[in-house]
Amino acid sequence: MQRIVIVGGGAGGLELAAKLGRVLGPEAVTLIDCRPFHVWKPSLHEVAAGTLDIHAEGLSYQMLARDNGFSFVLGRLSGLNAGGCEVMVAALLDDDGTILIPPRNIPYTSLVLAVGSESNYFNIPGAREHCISLNATDDAERFRTRMLKLLVRQQAAGAAGGDQGRIEIVIVGGGATGVELAAELREATSIYGDYRLAGAASAASVDITLLEGASRILAPLTPAVSSAATRLLAERGVKVICDCKVASVSASAVLDSEGNTYRADICVWAAGIKAPALLKDLGLPLNRLDQIEVNADLSVKNAVGIYALGDCAACLLPTGQTVPPRAQAAHQQASYLARRLVLLARGKAPKSVPYRYRDHGSLVSIGQEQTVGSLMGVLSGAGLFVEGLFARMMYISLHLMHHQAVVGTLRCALLAFSRVLRRRTAPHVKLH
Repeated sequence: MQRIVIVGGGAGGLELAAKLGRVLGPEAVTLIDCRPFHVWKPSLHEVAAGTLDIHAEGLSYQMLARDNGFSFVLGRLSGLNAGGCEVMVAALLDDDGTILIPPRNIPYTSLVLAVGSESNYFNIPGAREHCISLNATDDAERFRTRMLKLLVRQQAAGAAGGDQGRIEIVIVGGGATGVELAAELREATSIYGDYRLAGAASAASVDITLLEGASRILAPLTPAVSSAATRLLAERGVKVICDCKVASVSASAVLDSEGNTYRADICVWAAGIKAPALLKDLGLPLNRLDQIEVNADLSVKNAVGIYALGDCAACLLPTGQTVPPRAQAAHQQASYLARRLVLLARGKAPKSVPYRYRDHGSLVSIGQEQTVGSLMGVLSGAGLFVEGLFARMMYISLHLMHHQAVVGTLRCALLAFSRVLRRRTAPHVKLH
């Protein structure tokens, strides 16, 4: 009996579990994740801004397991016994420390590690302690509630006739996450003002500063995309500072290498990622970013029956660079591994065709109405610049494609329609 165990229910891991489960069934496919529900990671900037409610958008893993024919185990990966072909899952604890489920050992014949990534703070003093990252729903919710409290405090100060002051938000990192968060926050603060939270002009009382170490934001993308994003952010009142090297972070400010200080009521770290620290304890080969080194077929080097995909896998391109940490890469790798693992489960030898990353371009959301991006292969240098409604529709379609892969076409359409209805019956931002 083949038992395929997938650790990590992100975009790649969940899609792989769904594809395999529909073919092989729940006895053969098990997904392990430390959270009970799934939210598409590229949407976390909307969760942080309050324009997306995770309790309405989140998809229960138990529901997805039933509908797609795989088994689900709730818990955090704590270890790997490669010789004994089993993974260790930590005990599941209640908020008061009560053990709900004891530690478990899950056997496997094939193991797929899809544990994603975590923030890379580059040993900058105070960054880990005083910044909020956007790696998971917990991080995004922490930012949202912190922002809400600041707005309430500002509103109370204004009602008492005092100085409301200004809310200062500093985002470190001008990649897709930082740019999308800055734009989404600017739109959200205007909506908060519509609900008379922090006064009628709350957008004018919130300053957003984006710090980027490179000479331009969205440096991995084409100059045309970068210029368009810079222009759109400036139109929204977001201050963009490039060639800015952060030296330290305190509870109330960010200091750069030139001695400039940026006051920060909230600091968001979006300056880089690395593989989770847990991978160091699994005894697998890692690169300098702690990513798992894999062969051309995504199997882990010097390991039997173990594969890795997504941000945690160091999959090399023909140029010697690693595949970029993007949702499209995880989606492609999930499809590739699904075909191979189904053949192996049926006792057939898969074709010796290596995985090849196909760069379809990148899209960056600039708020709810604007999107910019490059299509047809940024890495190849043949990118086609797109902006406006066409780009926005394509960006939305990426989210729908992911939902379609894990819930099916009909339910995906119903979820999309219900989201449209919610936006007309509920507040445009989450106010509680």
